[in-house]
Amino acid sequence: MPLDKAPTFDKTKLPSRHTTMGPERAPHRSFLYAMGLTEAEIAKPLVGVVSSWNEAAPCNIALMRQAQAAKRGVSKAGGTPREFTTITVTDGIAMGHQGMKFSLISREVIADSVELSVRGHCYDAVVGLAGCDKSLPGIMMGMLRLNVPSVFIYGGSILPGRFRGKDVTVQDVFEAVGRHAARVIDDAELRELELVACPSSGSCGGQFTANTMACVSEAIGLALPGSSGAPAPYENRDQYCAASGEAVMALLARNIRPRDICTRKAFENAAMVVAATGGSTNAALHLPAMANEAGIEFDLHDVAEIFRRTPYIADLKPGGKYVAKDLFDVGGVPIVMKALLDGGFLHGECMTVTGKTMAENLADITIPTNQDVVRTTAAPITATGGVVGLKGNLAPQGAIVKVAGMKTLRFVGPAQVFDCEEDAFAAVQAGKYQDGAVLVLRYEGPRGGPGMREMLATTAAIYGQGRGEKVALITDGRFSGATRGFCVGHVGPEAAVGGPIALLRDGDIIEIDAEQGTLAVQLDDSELARRRADWKPRKHGHQSGALARYTLTVGDAEKGAVTNPGAASETHCYADI
Repeated sequence: MPLDKAPTFDKTKLPSRHTTMGPERAPHRSFLYAMGLTEAEIAKPLVGVVSSWNEAAPCNIALMRQAQAAKRGVSKAGGTPREFTTITVTDGIAMGHQGMKFSLISREVIADSVELSVRGHCYDAVVGLAGCDKSLPGIMMGMLRLNVPSVFIYGGSILPGRFRGKDVTVQDVFEAVGRHAARVIDDAELRELELVACPSSGSCGGQFTANTMACVSEAIGLALPGSSGAPAPYENRDQYCAASGEAVMALLARNIRPRDICTRKAFENAAMVVAATGGSTNAALHLPAMANEAGIEFDLHDVAEIFRRTPYIADLKPGGKYVAKDLFDVGGVPIVMKALLDGGFLHGECMTVTGKTMAENLADITIPTNQDVVRTTAAPITATGGVVGLKGNLAPQGAIVKVAGMKTLRFVGPAQVFDCEEDAFAAVQAGKYQDGAVLVLRYEGPRGGPGMREMLATTAAIYGQGRGEKVALITDGRFSGATRGFCVGHVGPEAAVGGPIALLRDGDIIEIDAEQGTLAVQLDDSELARRRADWKPRKHGHQSGALARYTLTVGDAEKGAVTNPGAASETHCYADI
C-alpha cells in the first residue's frame, strides 16, 4: 500500500497530541528537543518501533540492525520513529532447566511492555520486530491490545548448519544429547555438531514455534506478504523492514487498525497455515491469546477443529525434510497460502496491512512445479493438518499433538508418572523407562509449573536414543516446536487444579488416538472420583517474584493461558484517546 507522497496528518486526532501540542506540553517537547528532534519532526506522527533485540541468542541479535531500516521507512513516509526494546526469554537457552519456567510468562511481559511504552509516551502507530518464540505473539498481542495502526515483521530464520554432508538445526543437537547418553556418539562428535549447527543470526530453522508464528503473522494479515521468509543474515530483510515502516504510515493515513485486520476469519486463516505447514503446537496457545486481545472467542477447540479439516502440504522439519530457508527459496509463506486459497480453504476476503485483501495479495502468486517443499491441497502429504486436537476423560479441556511425519497415530500403554521434568529427564538419560510406556510429565502447567515449560530436552533425548516411536508422552506443560514423536501437550485441566492428569498412577492404561481425536485413561468415573477425593494440591517452588504473581492471574491453556480479560472487557480503546 505505497503512498505517492507523504500524507499530511491531523495531529489533533492522534494520541501523540497529548505529548506534543499546546503550550502546556512545552516540558514534554523539551525532552524531544534534547534528543535532537526538530520542530517539524515533533509535528509529525510519532511511531513506536519496538524490537526484542538482545544478546541472549542468535534469534534476536540482528533485530537492532533491522529496526534502523524500519525507522528509515517510517521517516520516508512522513512519520517520526521512536525506537524502544522489550525483553525476550529465548527458549533454546532456557530449555531443560528451571529457566524454561520463565519463557511463557515473557509473552505476557512483552505484550504488557509494548502497551506500557506506547501508552505512556502516546505513540500513534507501531512497527514491531521479533525473533524468538514468545516475542512474536507477545508483540502481536500488544498491537491488538493497543489497536493503533501496526505492522509486524519477523527477524528471520537462521541458516541451516552443515554436518557431515547434511543440513542440521539445533534440534539435531538436542537429539544428539540422547545419542551421547546412549553412547551412540562420543564427546568429540557431539562437540563437532554443536560447533556447526547454528552458523548465523536468526531463529531456529525448522518449522518450530518462531517460524510457525512468523507464518501466522503473514496469514493473519499483520505482516507484509513474503516478509517472514528471508533468513536473518540476508540484506533484503532490511528492505522488508523499510517497507514495513512505510506501510504503517499508509495504515495510519487510512486509519486501518489491527482489529480491522485480525477478524475471526483471519484467525482461521492463521490456524490453517499452521496446520498446512505442520507447525508448532504452541500456536494452539498463542492464537487464542492473540484473539483474546481482539475480543474474539477462539480457543484450543476452535483451533483444533481447523487443524482437523486442513490438509498438511508443506514438508518442513521436524516432521519433514526441509527448513525455513528451503520454503523461502520456493516462494515463502505466500506459496502455502496460495495453495490453500486455490484449494478453497483460505478466506481470501480478509484485509491485510497492504490495504488489500488476502486474495488480492495472492493474485499474481504461482506455485512452482519444480519443487516438493509445498504441495497442492489436491495432493497433500496427509489429508488432515500436521497438528491434532484431542479430548477425553483425561483431557476434558482438550490437549494437542503434532502428528506431522508420524507413522502411527494411535498409542496404548501403561503410565509412568513424573511430577516434574527433571525427574523424567533423569530417568530417560539413565534408560529407566520401558518401550510401550506413556510417560506422564505433570505439574508443569501454567499454574503448576508454574510457567508451562517446554519439554524438548526430554523428548529429544528419547529420540536420540532411537526410541522416539516406541513411547508416548503426555504433559500439562508444552512441547517445543522442534519436538517430534507421540507427544501430547496442553492437557487440561492441569494437575495443579486437580485435573485428571493429577490422578494418574503408574500402570494406568492410557489411550491416545490422533485419528479419532481422543485422550483417555482406562478408569471409570467412580475410580476417578475416589482418587480426586484423596488428592491434595501441591505447593510449587515459586512463592515470590514474577512467577508467584503469574500463578495468581494466569488462566487455562484451553483459552491461551492469558493473564488479562482482553478486549471483551475493554472500557476504552487506546487508539481513540
